[in-house]
Amino acid sequence: MSVRVYYGAALARYGFGDDHPFGPDRLEAFGRELTRTGLDKRVEMVPPVAASEEKLARFHTESYIQRVKELSNAGTGYLDYGDTPAFPGIFEAACHVVGSVLDALKYTLAGPKRRSFVPIAGLHHARRDRAAGFCVFNDIGVAVETLRHVHHVQRIAYVDIDAHHGDGVYYSFVSDPELFIADIHEDGLYLYPGSGGPEECGAGAAQGSKLNLPMPPGADDSAFRRAWEQVEDFVRAANPKFILLQAGADSIGGDPITDLDFTAACHAHAARRLCAIADELCQGRVVATGGGGYDRGNLARAWTAVVEAMLG
Repeated sequence: MSVRVYYGAALARYGFGDDHPFGPDRLEAFGRELTRTGLDKRVEMVPPVAASEEKLARFHTESYIQRVKELSNAGTGYLDYGDTPAFPGIFEAACHVVGSVLDALKYTLAGPKRRSFVPIAGLHHARRDRAAGFCVFNDIGVAVETLRHVHHVQRIAYVDIDAHHGDGVYYSFVSDPELFIADIHEDGLYLYPGSGGPEECGAGAAQGSKLNLPMPPGADDSAFRRAWEQVEDFVRAANPKFILLQAGADSIGGDPITDLDFTAACHAHAARRLCAIADELCQGRVVATGGGGYDRGNLARAWTAVVEAMLG
């Protein structure tokens, strides 16, 4: 199995300063662990790739793209209500997040036994017309539209194990019957963005194509494993032609802004099992993204575990 990992300064620049939970040092923390374990020698390390405005517009509105450019040039202000500050070059940094995911799609589709991991990606809160929760452009949303309209892949499974509900993906595709979403997250009663209840299972013709599994604060690996059985049954029944994994590490115990108590073993298990399903159903096609995670040791261990699992 060939696995690509996207790594470089252009991805690290997607960070909001040293004092911000989503700081620019997150990528380096992962890189050190990947090197320590020797996995950097077993994967193909490739530089980030920028997305054009035309590619961003597959998901985002033109007016929003222009607003991000303007605030990026100004280098001040906020792209949302206070979580996502603008800084000089944020537009270019966000374009490299999206572009790397799109390049990962193309690579993974080009032949059997190919997978990809983009550590600074999985920005699942951004909507088509606005930023939210540290997320400027929704690379997952752009990826889904690109799979559909460029690569002609219709049935897609998106699995999200970040502590936060992936609301930007869910509500953007709530009526889409061929995007199957399974999302394990901390209950919205206790954590931003306050959504993702079990009753949120899709709308209209898409009813039943979404699975939200909210977890109480303190939920541990045994709770994850029980929930995961539902995820696995759901994904298998969906019979996807491509699988996207958002492997947010903020669901690991000790994260400074969340309350779950998983370990990196959950991330390894999720990646391993999704890869096995992909081998059965869709020529092994899996692209994983790092998502959240604000304890540097946690994210380093979790993301490295995902990469190791993807190698098979």
